[in-house]
Amino acid sequence: MGRDIDARTFGGEDRRRYREKVRLSVDVFAQMLRERAFEGGPSLVGQEIELNLVDGDSLPSMRNADVLDAIADPAWATEVGQFNLEINVPPRELKGDALAGLEQEIRDSLNAADGKARSVGSRLVMIGILPTLRKEDVHEDAMSANARYRVLNEQIFYARGEDMRISIDGPEPLLTHSDSITPEAACTSVQLHTQVSPEAFARYWNAAQAIAGVQVALGANSPFLFGSRLWHETRITLFEQATDTRPEELKLQGVRPRVWFGERWITSVFDLFEENIQYFPALLPVCEDEDPQVAFDNGGCPQLAEMSLHNGTIYRWNRPVYAAVNGKPHVRVENRVLPAGPSVADTIANAAFYYGLVRVLAEAERPIWSQLSFATAAENLHTAARYGIEAQLYWPGLGEAPAAELVLRRLLPLAYEGLYRWGVAQADADRLLGIIEQRCLTGQNGAIWQLATVREITGHGGKDRHEALRLMTQRYIDNMHTNEPVHTWKC
Repeated sequence: MGRDIDARTFGGEDRRRYREKVRLSVDVFAQMLRERAFEGGPSLVGQEIELNLVDGDSLPSMRNADVLDAIADPAWATEVGQFNLEINVPPRELKGDALAGLEQEIRDSLNAADGKARSVGSRLVMIGILPTLRKEDVHEDAMSANARYRVLNEQIFYARGEDMRISIDGPEPLLTHSDSITPEAACTSVQLHTQVSPEAFARYWNAAQAIAGVQVALGANSPFLFGSRLWHETRITLFEQATDTRPEELKLQGVRPRVWFGERWITSVFDLFEENIQYFPALLPVCEDEDPQVAFDNGGCPQLAEMSLHNGTIYRWNRPVYAAVNGKPHVRVENRVLPAGPSVADTIANAAFYYGLVRVLAEAERPIWSQLSFATAAENLHTAARYGIEAQLYWPGLGEAPAAELVLRRLLPLAYEGLYRWGVAQADADRLLGIIEQRCLTGQNGAIWQLATVREITGHGGKDRHEALRLMTQRYIDNMHTNEPVHTWKC
């Protein structure tokens, strides 16, 4: 959601000044690209993981402030809902045993944080949508205390002018309305960051867009919302609707949504920041004192704060990120399509598959985006969200194929090759991509396990849906803490 801001109201002068500062920032960014002012060091990767909090009955626990106080670690932060937290994992080079180290570091952090959370009556859950979440749990008073969420909520509804309408089809269709953005807090995800050179950015972003559907099909983990069985990865359509600033009239006019796959392949990272100022008005028009042109002309590294804040309110599934760290600027691709969980092993396996595959496709002599229409890539994403690992996806040279077959026949060997190019230890590549292979062979990801477990509880145990979801969530938490991958879980 971006950096902290103070609670305030905005007037016309704020918006005018902010628009000017954003345009100036984008102009300076273009100059920095032309003059090759970016860091030329090794590429780094990083992660952000969003989690849910539950109480002893596996119901939402609205105590993230208390849990954060207990954890007392700056790597942990709030998210939109009081039942959410986020951990930011430090970046590292992707080589040697980096993935094994990443897995151990995340497990240690989550175990320690879970122990602290228990001291205030809560537990941590990595899952795309918390199955026990009810409609009455997501209201404005359930929003985290951080002022930026309140201001963002006010600005989205100011732009929209009416309540949010959330309509999701599926086996048990859901139609509801909300007077706040808090339903967005139901969506907890893993964000994979890849720092690349500006020259390579377009290839990596295009490659990430091309495989977004495959990622979601493999990693789907959100089949329930407010007690209804919906899409295998309901998080995708929920997030698209829960932060939509457009009333129906603007949708019909073709105004772009804030949660956006995009509409074209790109040739430069600049294309995306240029689209930002062309298509999206400001939601948080907060100006900083820095003059980015003066900072750059004086040999400094401009923060480009207005450009970055504006970009942070446009929720592309693969988002460009500009950052200045220790006086050096860089750009990275932020991959945002994956749900959290089920286990840390699954999370790192998903990351390994992504990092390996995106590198090979980005470096391919014949780019995948020259063989795949952008519209088809977007359709793959929504088909995968609807049907998960059972989805039929289109891939050049293969046509429509089951997602698992596509991965086994075409994409898994490419992911192995990509991890080899990164310099990842062979044993780690074998173990992590072996998890992906077994998930495909068994046909069981998080969504499939959740659906099967609820069927088993209601069919043999005679429990109603709410109680079945609660019992399933308890089993999920127990399995998550074993760190066994989801394809091995029993119902």
